[in-house]
Amino acid sequence: MQKKDTRKHLLFRHRYLLAGILCLFGMCLLSAQDKKNTSDAPEKKKTEVSAEKKKMGTTEKKKTRVDLLYADEAQADKQQRPDVQVLIGSVRMKHDSMYMFCDSALIFEKSNSVEAFGNVRMEQGDTLFIYGDYLYYDGMSQLAMIRENVRMINRKTVLTTDSLNYDRLYNLGYYFEGGTLTDEENVLTSEWGEYSPATKLAVFNHDVKLVNPQFVLTSDTLKYSTLSKIATILGPSDIVSDNNHIYSERGEYNTTTDQAELLDRSVLTNEGKRLTGDSLYYDRKLGYGEAFDNVVMNDTVNKNMLTGNYCFYNELTGNALATQRAVAIDYSQGDSLYMHGDTLRLITYNLDTDSMYREMRVYHKVRAYRTDVQAVCDSLVYNSKDSCMTMYTDPIVWNGNQQLLGEEIKVYMNDSTIDWAHIINQALAIERKDSIHYNQVAGKEMKAFFEKGEMRQVDVNGNVLVIYYPVEEKDSSLIGLDYTEGGFLRMLLKDRRMERGSFIGKASGTMYPMNQIPPDKFKLASFAWFDYIRPRNKEDIFEWRGKKAGETLQKSDRKPVTSPRNMHIKRNNK
Repeated sequence: MQKKDTRKHLLFRHRYLLAGILCLFGMCLLSAQDKKNTSDAPEKKKTEVSAEKKKMGTTEKKKTRVDLLYADEAQADKQQRPDVQVLIGSVRMKHDSMYMFCDSALIFEKSNSVEAFGNVRMEQGDTLFIYGDYLYYDGMSQLAMIRENVRMINRKTVLTTDSLNYDRLYNLGYYFEGGTLTDEENVLTSEWGEYSPATKLAVFNHDVKLVNPQFVLTSDTLKYSTLSKIATILGPSDIVSDNNHIYSERGEYNTTTDQAELLDRSVLTNEGKRLTGDSLYYDRKLGYGEAFDNVVMNDTVNKNMLTGNYCFYNELTGNALATQRAVAIDYSQGDSLYMHGDTLRLITYNLDTDSMYREMRVYHKVRAYRTDVQAVCDSLVYNSKDSCMTMYTDPIVWNGNQQLLGEEIKVYMNDSTIDWAHIINQALAIERKDSIHYNQVAGKEMKAFFEKGEMRQVDVNGNVLVIYYPVEEKDSSLIGLDYTEGGFLRMLLKDRRMERGSFIGKASGTMYPMNQIPPDKFKLASFAWFDYIRPRNKEDIFEWRGKKAGETLQKSDRKPVTSPRNMHIKRNNK
């Protein structure tokens, strides 16, 4: 029996040896034939083939197959499923540089694809790891579809979802049923998103939310770099923190430095103030924002705004600056007051205290317009502490057909309406009756008191000179000219006209009939009617027109005789 088995074994060896010799002989014949064909081909043909290969480039890389590295158990049914391998237990596979691990798997040899189940893990180098419960991997397209409890980890970036597709050709993972991306700085969630481990860029769509310790960003479309920590806004977005709110549809926000560069009429809101511009720059750490071109800073609490082509606002100090066609607008009274200067500056004192107050400074070439009042001066300061607006250097104020001027004018406000005004040094009030006749009052200083925006009383003190035209009650025709000099004058007005006036102390005067007025009595020596300077509308505030040569006031050193506050108290007591 043993000799028979030995002969049978030798017979098999001879068969395999004979088959090997025949195969070797066949290969030698083919090689010889190839050499013969090559030697017989013309040299020109070889050159053409070489040129064609060069033209076409390198040959297409052959698709590699998915290789099995290890499995506790492998099964195959050559009859029912001849191209399928069933792998069970501690399965390890490899495709190019990607390693795959799972509890069990199916390898489909014809399609070069894999189905993996349980504790699925994919590893590429030492930087990319993908985990899940199920994997389908197509080795031809190099597309992996991972499902249930998916985590994609790239260094310190973690993407979690229940459905992830990873394209190895483009090194891109994307989800479509909701997911979360987390790095050292932020947590981002969305309905749809993609992440590239190579570029460190992620794109998010639909219900996007970026949560940072300092703010929350919600958006429709957002791009985010896990390398630079910059969020690129590509759709309607809101950035909300404890102190402010930003709305933007396009721009960038650096979540590490807390700096934003925003476009397309973005809006920064802080404690009732809205800063809008064609473009915005915002630094959260330093607490300031800058707006460029068509800028509007609207204070909805105090009902005023700043406009211009450049605006700066510091939320930590409460200071603001506007230039380049800058305009301050007060709309608290319904009829808006427009005020323009080369520079508008808002300064806040004692911020976040009970004694906080602000100063609005406007300089230079200041022009203001409202339908009932207009003003011109070189510079202006409004102090919220005493609600006083002070006009410096040749100030002029118009109210209807009345003109007030002096070296300095102080206007005191009460609930955003004029309470009283103080004209200091070389005070002159003019009321135009017609093109020739003007009521005129001049003195060292002048105080005008208002009720509901209407001038009711005027007190003139020091070297008072008056030219006044009384009128007939029936037809309002001029009776004559009353020229009076005195030390102190009080006038009471009604409907913007003088109702009565009286001098306190010594006074002297003359009444001239209309046909007997001396030529030198028509106008006071200081008379000047600056109608050519007066702003005509809100657009005219940008057209600076200064006084003509020789018409500017030469400033005196004289101080007010009495303080504005004491004078105001006396008037109220009466």
